[in-house]
Formats: sequence, structure tokens, C-alpha cells
Amino acid sequence: MRRISLTLLVTAFAALFSAAAIADQRFDRFVADFWPTAKASGISSSTYRSVFTGMDPDPDTLRLMEKQSEFVKPVWDYLDSAVSEARVTRGRELLTEYDTVLRNVEARYGVDREAVLAIWGMETNYGGFMGKHNVIRALATLAYAAPRRTKFWRSELVKALSIVQAGHVRFSDMEGSWAGAMGHTQFMPSSWEAYSADYDGDGRRDIWTSVPDALASTAYYLKKHGWQTGKTWGYEVVLPRSFDFRMADDDMSLTLGDWRRQGVRRANGRDFPRPGDKAILVMPAGASGPAFLMLRNFYVIKRYNNATAYALAVGHLADRIIGGGTLAGDWSREYMPLSRSETAELQSELNRRGFNVGAADGRIGPATRRGIRAYQKARGLIPDGYASVVLLARIKLDS
Repeated sequence: MRRISLTLLVTAFAALFSAAAIADQRFDRFVADFWPTAKASGISSSTYRSVFTGMDPDPDTLRLMEKQSEFVKPVWDYLDSAVSEARVTRGRELLTEYDTVLRNVEARYGVDREAVLAIWGMETNYGGFMGKHNVIRALATLAYAAPRRTKFWRSELVKALSIVQAGHVRFSDMEGSWAGAMGHTQFMPSSWEAYSADYDGDGRRDIWTSVPDALASTAYYLKKHGWQTGKTWGYEVVLPRSFDFRMADDDMSLTLGDWRRQGVRRANGRDFPRPGDKAILVMPAGASGPAFLMLRNFYVIKRYNNATAYALAVGHLADRIIGGGTLAGDWSREYMPLSRSETAELQSELNRRGFNVGAADGRIGPATRRGIRAYQKARGLIPDGYASVVLLARIKLDS
């Protein structure tokens, strides 16, 4: 019996190593076939050989590129972690430590220093963890094996090779995420090419080891995407009881003065300093959580990362770093967001009851929000359009 078990174990290991060898052979073939593309983009044969000799696919990248998270992290859990007291405290220390750099960056690019600092804190915990993957290896793995966006990954790979060839960073020091985001503030190679800055004038745009270069690069990125100097990202607000929740569609833009005439007030009781600024009402957890009027700078932050929770966390962290308080509103934490499969179930239930939302694809778009609002209104609920486990349970109880 032991002999049989040992034979099975040896066979399993042989199969594993055989599969790995086949994968490496295919990767080697990809590297050889990609050389003409790299050469046409100006990459030298010496750079190409020095980078790819002995390289194999990044196993973490192979594993994570197919990983689909079934559950959505609630915005309140995200904020608890992203805007922790430890991160706020460290941000305040660094605001002092890098005072001269941040003031110069703010003057040069017109981007408020606390916003730049908050993105640094969000992306790598102020340089505490910038990723442990070699960026070229990760991008080569994606260009070789990713089932989607092949053209994008190949383009990023060429740009990463160009960065090394130009001497901005050594290949061995080019660390980042499993998907190729690099340095203190996690730029993709294309973003580095377009927006990185040489703060100290040494001829290198070094976002890996030079904090000033990384901060300047982030400010330049925000400036080029439309940052409005001296203006905030948004305001936490309180809605009147009679509020028309159809106005909270993540799209309707009114001046702050017009929102005030609708009965919307700042949560801290102060007036809006510039009533002419335009804003969109956003309720990340529907009527069960805090509401915000988001200004232009909020959507500039979303150009860095398109998640509403991310941009809210950056804005809130920036406020906390310069002395702002915690959010005034409470999250009703039982109103958990839906997973992808639960969203598809909700869509099917709405369609079955005549609230047509289109295909039950597990994605919440305008049609699904309209269907949710129509259902909520028909049942005497607050029509906030927010998909939660509470709403799904309520629909399933309907006859």
C-alpha cells in the first residue's frame, strides 16, 4: 500500500513538473516572438537579453489574473481600513517631514498637498508596501497569458522595457504589483511615460526610490486630469425628509446653491463656500448611509482609480491629514452590498415581477437602478436605487 502511494506521489510530481516545463517552453516562445515588437519600439538586443534571460512566468500573476472576487467589500469596511487612525497619524507626520517638497510640488502643479499625500497613503501606505513583483516579469506574464486586453499588456511591457533601457530604474529594482503598477504611487508604465516628473533634476524620473519624484509625478497626473487648485473634493451633506431621491442618480449636476435650495445642507452646519461650484449627489450605501456632494476634484481622483470608495477614501484621508474630523453620518451596516451572483438573482426577481432591468448579468447599471427605484416606489420604500441584501430579502418575500 505504501509502495502504491509513493508511486502515485512520484507520478503527481512528474506531471506537475511536466506542466511547468510546457508552460516555460510556451513562455520562452512568447519571448522570442515578442522580440520584433520590442525591437521596432527601440529596445536594444542587449536590454532584451539582459531582462529576459532565465525569466519564467510570475506564478502570482497567473493565479491572480483569473481570480474574481465574489463578494463586494462594503464601503464602510473599506474606509475603516483606508482611513485608519494609524494612516491619518502617519500622514500628518509626513506632511511635516516633507513640508518643503510638498509646498514646492503644490506651487509647481497647483495640486493641494494633502491630496497628493493621501494618494501616496492609499496606494502604498506611504511607501510601506510597493509590491514585491518584478514589473517586467509581471507584464510579460500578462502579455503572454492574460485572456483579455492582450494589446494593452503588450504595450505596457514595451514601455516598461523602455524605462529600464533609459536608466530611470534598474531592472532588479523595478518592483510593483502583480499587474504592473509601480513605485510609491503605483503608476502603470504608460502613466509613468505620460506623467512622471523629475523633481530633483537628476535626469531620472524615479518613482521607486525618490519620494519627491513620486509626489511630483502624482501631482502632475492630477493636474493634467483637471484638478482645480484650492478646491475640495466634496462635502458630506444631510438630505431633507422630503428629498426626491431620483436626483441622486450619480449623474445630475447642480450648483451647490441649487442643491441648497433643494434643502441639502452640509453635515457640519456650515455654508458652502462657493455656491456656484457644480456637484453631483452620491450615496455610496443608499439612503442607509452618509450622502455627499461630489465636486470636480472627486472625479479627477477617480481617474487614478475609478472606484467610488477609493476616491471617497482619498478625499476623506486628505481632510483628516489636515485636521478634519470623522464622518458625521453613520453607516447602517446591515445593508450589505450584493455579490455578483446575488445581484444576478436580484435582477431576475425584478424582471419576474415586471420591473424590467434587462439581462441578469450581475452588474448594476442605470437600468438596474431604475428598476430598483420603481420597485421601491411601488412598495412604499425609499427609492434610493441601492442594491443590498436587505432589498433582495424583501423582494424574495413578495408573493
